[in-house]
Parts: sequence; C-alpha cells; structure tokens
Amino acid sequence: MTTYVLQRVALLVPSLLVVYTITFFLMQATPGSPWNDDGGRPIPPQVVERLNERYGLDRPIWEQYTTFLWGIVSRGDLGDSYTRVGQSVNTIIRNFFPVSLQLGLVAMAIAVVFGITLGIVSAVNHNTWVDRLATFLSIVGISTPNYVVATVLVVLLAVTLGWLPTSGWDGPFSRRVIIPASALALAPMALIARYTRASMLETLRLDYVRTARAKGLRGQLILIRHCLPNALMPVVTVAGVAFTEVVTGSFFVETITGVPGIGRYFVTSVTARDYPVIIGTTLLFATVVMIMNLLVDLLYFFINPKLRYA
Repeated sequence: MTTYVLQRVALLVPSLLVVYTITFFLMQATPGSPWNDDGGRPIPPQVVERLNERYGLDRPIWEQYTTFLWGIVSRGDLGDSYTRVGQSVNTIIRNFFPVSLQLGLVAMAIAVVFGITLGIVSAVNHNTWVDRLATFLSIVGISTPNYVVATVLVVLLAVTLGWLPTSGWDGPFSRRVIIPASALALAPMALIARYTRASMLETLRLDYVRTARAKGLRGQLILIRHCLPNALMPVVTVAGVAFTEVVTGSFFVETITGVPGIGRYFVTSVTARDYPVIIGTTLLFATVVMIMNLLVDLLYFFINPKLRYA
C-alpha cells in the first residue's frame, strides 16, 4: 500500500507539469493582454511598456515559460498578481482558498449525511410513495444549477423572510454559511442519494443478505453491518468527485452570496487576464482533484476488506 501511495504521489509532478504547460500556452494564445483598455481610460504606451518589462511580458514566450516554471520548482513562488499590486499569488491563495475549502467541507458534510440517509430510506421503502418522493427530489436537485438555488435561497430566506444574512462570511460555524453551503450541497446530495439507493437495492438482493434475514437478524443490523459497507463503494467515488466540484466550482455561489473564496477571485482574474493568478489557481485546483482521487482510492482499502488483503 505504501508503494502504491508513493507511486501516485510521484505522478503528481508530471501531471501538474502538463496542466501548467497547457494553461500557459492557452493564455498566450488568447487575444489581448492584461493592460487592454476594457472601456476605461486608455493606458499610455509608455506605461504598458514599463508594465511588460516589470512582469517579464516583453521576453520571448519560451523564456517566460521557463522563468515562471523555475520559480515554482525552486522556490514555490507563483509570481505576483497584476491586478493586486504588491500581493503575491501565494498570499492570495493563502487568504482565499481556506474560505472555499471550509465552505466545501460544510457543503459536503450536509450532502453526505442527508444523501446517504435519503438513499437508504428510498431503498428500504422501494416502490412506495416515499421512494417516489425521494427520487423526484433527487432529480430536481441534480437538474437545478447551484447558482439558481443560491439565488432562490437568498431571496426567500434572507430578503423576504429575513431569517439569514444576505451575504458575507464569518466562518464555517456562523449563520452566514447556511445559504452558500446549502446551495452547493443540493446537487451532490441528490447524486449521492441516487447512487446510494441503486447500490442498496442491488445489495439487498444478494444471497448473503437473504441468508442473514433467514437466520433472524434484525433489519437494522443487516442494513448497517452487512449492506451499507458494500453499498458505499460507488458512493465514495461520487462523493470524492462531488467534493472537488464543490471546492473548485463554487465561484457562482460565492459571487451571489458574497463569500470571499478562491473561486470568486479566479473568475475575476480570468476577466482581468491576471496570468499568474490563473496559473496558480489552476495548479491548485488540479492538485485538489488529484489528491481527492488518491484519498478516494485509499478509502476503498478501509471499506472493502478484499482490497485490504489483496
């Protein structure tokens, strides 16, 4: 198992190099520059020349590529932001990413707890009104974009009823986290519920479950001890993928609810052509995805005894 983990960790380096290369040359191929006039006051050519010289944009493309890459490899330096003068990308990530991570953890906790519960209840009450209602709610949750859910929750709970604040961030345990976390949790919760239901129905039909029932074991014991561990295998995969999507794709919800997360700042950096921030954030998102894939694979060893002894 240790060898497997080391092999997966070693693959991070070439994978991130590919991500960096693709991101860098895509930005170079995009028309315009960070100093384009986007409807504001035009920037004098002399100022543009000095800015290009300061940030190394006047150098050949291959030199920009290798210089930026060497800064990452040798010092872990992702460069300086073009739009936030005097701030490094490392500082921006340290300030904004923890907020997105905390929001994602709260959202996934909600999604996993309620999704698995809803899936189990739906499977146990198969072909009843409970099952049909749970299936309908799951379909609605999967098909509704999170920014629509966030907008509805803000209008309903914050503006109309006044129960919750409209925007802002005071930490993962404050009232302000309820709306953005609920909006982000709905789709993963519905997806987890669907997979849990399908997996539980398949497990409940297996011979060893029928044998356990024939021996007179209680229904709750059969569900928790015999059915749920086997049914969780596909759910773990879905939850891992959903977590990466929640953390890396929360920019719409963060913008609507005023959460100062990295997703919201990433969109701003793309529109402003802030190349170092785009590269740094893309590498961060890629790292999160690969680490989550590794953690999902490791969870299989603890859930499935067959893999543990293989």
